[in-house]
Amino acid sequence: MPIIANDRTSARFITLEGGEGTGKSTQLKLLSEKLTEAKITHIRTREPGGAPDAEAIRELILSGGKDRWDPVTELLLMFAARREHCRRTVWPALENGQWVISDRFTDSTMAYQGYAQGVGRAAVEQIQAVTLHHFAPDLTIILDAPVETGSQRVKSRGEGNRLDNMDAEFHQAVRDGYLDIARREPDRCVVIDASAPPEAVADAIWQVVNGRFLAMRDCA
Repeated sequence: MPIIANDRTSARFITLEGGEGTGKSTQLKLLSEKLTEAKITHIRTREPGGAPDAEAIRELILSGGKDRWDPVTELLLMFAARREHCRRTVWPALENGQWVISDRFTDSTMAYQGYAQGVGRAAVEQIQAVTLHHFAPDLTIILDAPVETGSQRVKSRGEGNRLDNMDAEFHQAVRDGYLDIARREPDRCVVIDASAPPEAVADAIWQVVNGRFLAMRDCA
């Protein structure tokens, strides 16, 4: 099995992370529009999901009652879906020179299962090493907002899955987990205030992406 490495092409893999109601889907769309304007060939995707079999696993993970899955079982389902997502969608796109922007990736599993559900960092890291080898995003944007803000946004949409319906303590643990991930990996992760208006959040994200990956190109 080949080891997947990020440096095999000039394409970039960018992930958007954050708790429920932080605006990841909206910001992914806005970032896609910016990349299109910059003439960057890319694909948009999401987790869990992003490939046919991974989408089938998504339905298993997100449907049913709050206690449907044991935390370790849920962890394994997440990485099963992620492996298919990478194998079928992410890696082929990067190898073809396309950028990939994704609504969630491994940090979600670390925050939700590793931190909030108590599985622990070590277990997540071990399974990640087996399924993904050394593969990781080039940049992760963590959208951060108070739990109350996110909950109100989810309620206003009139929708919710089994993870949305977890209690406030769970969602606070997810938020704290994300912030700890950002502290541990400051070179990869950038935290952006998601309680600001969507246009302001989008501008902040674009400043980071442009500064890291496109500014030198524009000066050439």
